[in-house]
Amino acid sequence: MKSIRQIYVLLTSGRIWLDASVAKSTTPKSPLFSSRRPLLVSQLVILFVSVAGQAFTSLPIFAQSPEKAISLFDGKTLTGWKTVDPAHQKLWSVADSLIKSGDGVHKIPENTYLHTLKEYGDFEFRCLFRLYGDPKTGMINSGIQYRSVLEGGKIFGYQADMGNGYWGDLYDEHRRGKLVGGDLRTLKHLLKEEGWNSYIIRCKGNRHELYINGVKTCDYIEKDSKIPQKGVIAVQIHSGGVAQVEFRDLVIVEL
Repeated sequence: MKSIRQIYVLLTSGRIWLDASVAKSTTPKSPLFSSRRPLLVSQLVILFVSVAGQAFTSLPIFAQSPEKAISLFDGKTLTGWKTVDPAHQKLWSVADSLIKSGDGVHKIPENTYLHTLKEYGDFEFRCLFRLYGDPKTGMINSGIQYRSVLEGGKIFGYQADMGNGYWGDLYDEHRRGKLVGGDLRTLKHLLKEEGWNSYIIRCKGNRHELYINGVKTCDYIEKDSKIPQKGVIAVQIHSGGVAQVEFRDLVIVEL
């Protein structure tokens, strides 16, 4: 299966900023972080180009060393991952170098989560994801948990949300509910609702930043000092309609 190259070009203040990166699940030393080169232009506009090739995602502001990037998924197995509910292990699989849940035929009966064995505090996480399904059959929704804790067979913590009506939201799973609604003013022009998109989650101290396709949807400051600042990362598919979610190129840089 061919991957997707995505190049985002931002034209502003008479200059064009081109951001691109390559994320490969097979090598943690891929050039994940972009450089910027300004070119003179005359208009304010955002362009999106998608062509066959390697997976490119917009990287608007970060410049970490690619040698620090760690792949969380080997593309072949779920080594390093497990489900919150042991009975749900059969609901997650690996195929075509993708982590998958849901079959696109049957409704999702209940929320299910696949989490890392390791915990992370300050980090920048990146992945590509694809969520699709039939909204006529029920809710089509997924998310990425982070700084999350496991208690009593449940997962509690922050979630970078995805799905119609939830794109780019910051949610607090099994705790406080929705914290911030995603800013879709720019994202709505770039989002491929049933295609491949990128997610970036950046946590440093009490600041949380979410990006979809390189567009910032959320910038949140946590004011509650009792909320854990370290925890697992997990991928989720929400109960509801006939749906399927796929993840690839999951990488992290600890800050």
